[in-house]
Amino acid sequence: MNIDLQKIFTDTPGKKTCVHLNNCGSSLMPQSVLDAQVDHLKLEAAIGGYEAANKRRDAIEGVYDSVARLINCHRDEVAVVENATVGWAMAFYAIPFKAGDRILTVEAEYASNYVAYLQLAKQKGVEITVIPSDDKGQTSLCALEELIDDRVKLISVTHVPTNSGLVNPVEAIGAIARKHNILYLVDACQSAGQMPLDVEKIQCDILTATARKFLRGPRGVGFLYVRSSILDQLHPPMIDLYSASWTSPNEYVLRPDARRFENWENNYAAKLGLGACVDYALEVGLDNIKTRIDELASHLRENLAKIKRVKLHTFGAAHNAPQQCGIVTFSIDDIKSLDAVTEILSRGVNVSGSSPSSTLIDATNNNLPILIRSSVHYFNDHDEIDKFLQIIKDIAAS
Repeated sequence: MNIDLQKIFTDTPGKKTCVHLNNCGSSLMPQSVLDAQVDHLKLEAAIGGYEAANKRRDAIEGVYDSVARLINCHRDEVAVVENATVGWAMAFYAIPFKAGDRILTVEAEYASNYVAYLQLAKQKGVEITVIPSDDKGQTSLCALEELIDDRVKLISVTHVPTNSGLVNPVEAIGAIARKHNILYLVDACQSAGQMPLDVEKIQCDILTATARKFLRGPRGVGFLYVRSSILDQLHPPMIDLYSASWTSPNEYVLRPDARRFENWENNYAAKLGLGACVDYALEVGLDNIKTRIDELASHLRENLAKIKRVKLHTFGAAHNAPQQCGIVTFSIDDIKSLDAVTEILSRGVNVSGSSPSSTLIDATNNNLPILIRSSVHYFNDHDEIDKFLQIIKDIAAS
């Protein structure tokens, strides 16, 4: 690992005001990301929004190059969207499903994605099948192979679930999807920014991510990747004068690139913030980031496990999974998790609660309560984690 931690600490103004262990919710921005947004807002205020966008056109276009470098794709395969949910939905609802088509998904699938499957099940008669997990807690590759038939239209996977620290084997799943020529969609909201992502290695057709989580960017912006070879199979569920050209009174033509999933109006300050946070992550290095996160998360898990009455929900780790990440969730016997979160927040540490409704199938299968959710990042340090551990000891002993 080769990270200049002192520079990163200095670059992170939020470290002066709190211990931030809610990076899987919304992380702390580096100063350069904040500056990129504020500077553009000031420019809009000074000369007008249209004029500011025209003046910064090269920088705005550069955002697509930055995202392309982050995930190893071509810039024409990138759309910048209002948030990851919008990007995911624009691509998902563009897939031409018909009655009898099957969607294969994972046990720890995120609620927003699953309700979309349920909607299509009601509207179009598609079938939803959940791939069982293996004895390590990850999506079972053997079970996935056995479930595939000629009706499977889509394999849709959350790479890193909202809780538990589990990392699903997206590259191995991608190899199976490619072998059977099945569309493959990856929700990378919790993995983008905390580990390397390469769409060529994953072999996915669609990938979505947000800026606000481990990429350390602003809220209200994300990106969508769509492989160029499948683009013509997908018609966006909503189009406007940016995503399509009105060519005659009765005709229109979609854009030939992934920006057919965008619309004309943009929050350009947030868009520039996305570019800045991606550039910052690339400068630090995704391999370096992952190594640092893994070390801090291991320190946190190992010490939480030593505290009486604390019960870790590290489903993958408990089953000797080969990979965990920076999300660490747990509960404290006889103490409501939301009450504990309130106490933790009052003592200057940011964490959040994780509701069973966010991953209902996983939560039901494992009888999960509301959990305390913490998540480390590379700008955290051992002193901050030890402060958090002491708070948990105090609460558990109360």
